[in-house]
Amino acid sequence: MANVKTRHPANAAGDFFVDTTCIDCDTCRWLAPETFHDIGDQSAVRAQPAGSAQRLAAMQALVSCPTASIGVTDADTRAALREVSTSFPLPVEDDVFYCGYHAESSFGAASWFIQREGGNVMVDSPRFAAPLVKRIADMGGIRWLYLTHRDDVADHAKWAARFGAERIIHADDGRGLDAEVKLKGSAPHELAPGLTVIPVPGHTRGSTVLHYRDKFLFTGDHLAWSKRLNNLYAFRSACWYSWDEQIKSMERLLPLRFEWVLPGHGWKFRASAPEMARQLQECVNWMRRK
Repeated sequence: MANVKTRHPANAAGDFFVDTTCIDCDTCRWLAPETFHDIGDQSAVRAQPAGSAQRLAAMQALVSCPTASIGVTDADTRAALREVSTSFPLPVEDDVFYCGYHAESSFGAASWFIQREGGNVMVDSPRFAAPLVKRIADMGGIRWLYLTHRDDVADHAKWAARFGAERIIHADDGRGLDAEVKLKGSAPHELAPGLTVIPVPGHTRGSTVLHYRDKFLFTGDHLAWSKRLNNLYAFRSACWYSWDEQIKSMERLLPLRFEWVLPGHGWKFRASAPEMARQLQECVNWMRRK
């Protein structure tokens, strides 16, 4: 937990605080936006949580923080954190869950979990934290540990060893990574009916997304939602391979139907399929202008 001695002076007075070790990963801001906000290059407490729902979200943000930069001073809140730590993964919709427990080695990237007949899927790797490991075991373990790209692999080896999971990554991002399956080429790869990996080079050469049941798109660092732009967005300043290729990759997603964008970095987003299509086209238009 964070050190009260290095509590950032920008925090609102009260129980919750952020210390100066924050790496500005944005995790707390989208998990508990009423409590945490952006102060430039770090996060701080905007206002102390009001009510039980905001307090729970703030505690979930504390547990998920990759650098343990969020702290509390109240003894009752500290005691409640034990129960909150066992609440992950959190339901998103249907059989999709959010893992929490972000890893510093992935710069705080989010991870996701699909509980499905025929084998569960973990999307990117969270921290190998004991409470989450137990909950994943209770939910049936992991058949496939799908890695969207090389940046968000975190504790993949520990997860794979614990559950005998088959790790999947594109070969262009898999060099030096001990993964069981390294996909090649630019064609979509169907893991199972309704579960398709789509190569989207751009952010990295081997970036891919996972399309699930015409409803969910797990996007890694290829696509997210921007609160500032109020639209789907690609990270121009964090494009490590090719912006031109990322535009082409984004264009290939235009025919897809989906209602959820679940990224590694950036805000998750839900909208109707027609609205998603409109926003994705607007994102492509924006990318072409950059």
